[in-house]
Amino acid sequence: MKEPGDKSGASDWPVEIIRSDRRRRTVSGELKGGTLVVRAPSAMSEADLRPIIQKLQKRLEKRVAKRSLPHTDADLERMAQQLNKQHFHGRLRWQSIRYVTNQNRRYGSCTPSQGTIRISHRLATMPPWVLRYVVMHELAHLLEGNHGPRFWSLVNRYPLTERARGYLIAMGLEEDEMP
Repeated sequence: MKEPGDKSGASDWPVEIIRSDRRRRTVSGELKGGTLVVRAPSAMSEADLRPIIQKLQKRLEKRVAKRSLPHTDADLERMAQQLNKQHFHGRLRWQSIRYVTNQNRRYGSCTPSQGTIRISHRLATMPPWVLRYVVMHELAHLLEGNHGPRFWSLVNRYPLTERARGYLIAMGLEEDEMP
């Protein structure tokens, strides 16, 4: 059962509650692919579960905030500029790169004709090298709009591409579409 995240906190992760007859008292939670998965006893009331979920959200927000990921659009811009210099000899141009909260099925998108790159806020739960891969992926779209061999040749300039893709595939967040 999916329920919207509690909006009183900073997180807006969707909440998935999995109830079990085998659980008697304990409630656990973990982030999986940007969703807070909560396991709870089937007999626990919604009223009893709600404050527990709020505590889990606050704990996870603190953990995510401690990671060394870029937290602002300006940080993303600096990362993109660095990747552009390292892997594209500084020749790429774009109008904007920013975090967005409306991408729940993908981690990034690029509109080459407008020079806009959008990165999902859910990447804040991922390791920094995964974020760099997604930014690299979207930068490559400025030159190649599809996922053909030339596109993957550009993306593979980032040395951790295979590792990052494997991480996302293992989490069920990216399809194996490489040739």
